[in-house]
Amino acid sequence: MIIDSVCTYCGVGCDIAAEVDDNKIIKIGAKEEGTVSQGRLCIKGKQGWDFVTHPKRLRNARVRKSFLAKNSALFADFDMDYLEPVDHDFYEISYESAYELAARKLKAITDEHTPYAFAAIGGARTSCEGSYLFQHFTRHVVGSPHVDNCARVCHSPSLKGMRTTIGEGAATNPFDDIYETEFMIVMGSNTTEGHPIVANRMLDVIKKDQAQLAVLDVRRIQLSKSAQYHLSIPYEANLMILNMMAYVIIREGLVNAEFIASRTKGYEGYKEAILNDPYANPDYLLQIAGYESLVQELKTVARLYATRKSLFFWGLGITEHLDGSYAVMAITHLALLTGNIGKRGAGLMPLRGQNNVQGTCDVGMLPYYAPDYQPPKEVGMMTPDLINAMEEGSIKALFNISEDIAHIHPNQNKVHKALGNLELLIVNELFDNEMTQFADIIFGVKSAYEKTGVYVNAERRLHLSQPLVNVTMPDDWEVIAEISKRYGTDLGVKSSHEVWEKVRVDAPIRFGGASYAKLEANRLTGLQWPVQEEDTPILHLSDFRTKDGLGSFHYHQYTPRGQVAELVKNATHEGYYLTTGRVLVHYNNAAQTNHCEKLSRSHTEDTLLVSVEDEEFFEYKDFVVLKSQYGQSAPLRVKVSSTVKKGTLFTTFHHAKSRINFLFGDESDELIKTARFKSIKVEIVKPDYLD
Repeated sequence: MIIDSVCTYCGVGCDIAAEVDDNKIIKIGAKEEGTVSQGRLCIKGKQGWDFVTHPKRLRNARVRKSFLAKNSALFADFDMDYLEPVDHDFYEISYESAYELAARKLKAITDEHTPYAFAAIGGARTSCEGSYLFQHFTRHVVGSPHVDNCARVCHSPSLKGMRTTIGEGAATNPFDDIYETEFMIVMGSNTTEGHPIVANRMLDVIKKDQAQLAVLDVRRIQLSKSAQYHLSIPYEANLMILNMMAYVIIREGLVNAEFIASRTKGYEGYKEAILNDPYANPDYLLQIAGYESLVQELKTVARLYATRKSLFFWGLGITEHLDGSYAVMAITHLALLTGNIGKRGAGLMPLRGQNNVQGTCDVGMLPYYAPDYQPPKEVGMMTPDLINAMEEGSIKALFNISEDIAHIHPNQNKVHKALGNLELLIVNELFDNEMTQFADIIFGVKSAYEKTGVYVNAERRLHLSQPLVNVTMPDDWEVIAEISKRYGTDLGVKSSHEVWEKVRVDAPIRFGGASYAKLEANRLTGLQWPVQEEDTPILHLSDFRTKDGLGSFHYHQYTPRGQVAELVKNATHEGYYLTTGRVLVHYNNAAQTNHCEKLSRSHTEDTLLVSVEDEEFFEYKDFVVLKSQYGQSAPLRVKVSSTVKKGTLFTTFHHAKSRINFLFGDESDELIKTARFKSIKVEIVKPDYLD
């Protein structure tokens, strides 16, 4: 039997076709008529499914032994149906007992400390139904405004920057517009590793000479080999480079004057600011040792972008910086200057990471947006502030769904201390991970391959998943609904369909016309929001999604810092600048891929890439430890590479044992508090065992 559904990994959101026999997945492929996959899947899509039956899968509910002992008075009158030891720390209990324990303890905390002592984090790995009910429970049942999701450490700056300038924080075009474009820029995205099915389209049009590609990154990536232009840029220089491109376009008269006049506002002030900004003049690059050639390279790319029908793609290499939101605004400025938006083959494409981070934001799992990006009754705290509040003791209870903040967030020394300070930590997960080590109550839940639900990909496309196999664990929304019932409010939902109908009521602008029936009929194609009678493949065709329909310019000057400031001053710098990223076979914290045999065995450790120009320094150093002012990594295997420039380093962060995120501190985007993951100054130290 072949069952059509949607891939459970990245934000590309490929349609999949699974061969299933006797309630077991035999293999997964894709149909050629699938709009996103086009019959092709990456290695994770094809081989990353055996986690479903892994023996270490969480298939029950668990409670920490010490939590039961500490709260014995609260649970004295409750007779649990069974209590089975799992290990030194946990008992297995029935789901019904776990719901009751969670609700009782949460009620005791909110009664004593008010609902503001409770927070909810996560949801981008679950369906829209799960995320919607999660924020609804937190806001309307418990009464806390504190909801957030993993967009805080990825594309929140894209949402902020794009909504500020064009009124909508999502991709403007479908992936297939790559076949309609003439020029592409990829900046801060290792697309072949992070979003390979999108990269396939890029490679297709390049091979056919239909379009050209420019890659702008701090290192050479696989896509650079096929690009007509690769620009290696300094660390933390995105905003500077983007402003320089705009400077060239304005100075050389390449702007689309008609588009600017009819569809934008604020241009004259923007123009004056940028032409008088010394850091926007490309000649400033002549002062940055090792990057002087960028002056002419950047001008060439800017001219091509302005004079061709162009798409701009970006990833976390843009957003995970101090000025990520401003850099996204600078990208939208380029589109507004040139009219490269609101038409086929021209637009803005933030490449979202998690399989449902777009949908999770759409349904209101953000502290400053209710569903449909409406203003909430009360604005809550963002995750970094919540972690501070946990550490200080004002947040006492946390419900976490599938976001391993004890691994993937920055300043892990602080995070671990904060989690250890909670009175109640509820976690929904598929496997034990760094987060479950701190949990008081754990619910083993269904994965995307085991449930019905809506997922929204990076091009705003809704897909309706259906179970490939049947399991006894609950869905995330079921856990929430059952806890809510025992907390005192019956949400009145008995199926994911009933939850989705509530979503359509609360988010009518985007999802009003997206019924399950319509999504079932379009299972291989999906529908791009906003969905009413029809869906909307391209946004901003005639006006922007702002109050007055106009796009707006908001110039922000770049401030030299880090590597740029050092190289301008000394032509060299002491120490090394580290950036991080992904590899194709793993996804995020590798919770699923580490439990897929073919994927896990091909990448078992995070490796440190060092420049061939620094090979002499690293000679005889097979393993090194990285140290920053916040913490240090585990020993990392060293590999010399021609892809990174002198004085710079690269590693992945998939394996918690590497302790990569102990290196990063609280520095973050100043508008939206997304962590500065893409640049940190580190020292090289010997592993302890070599002392």
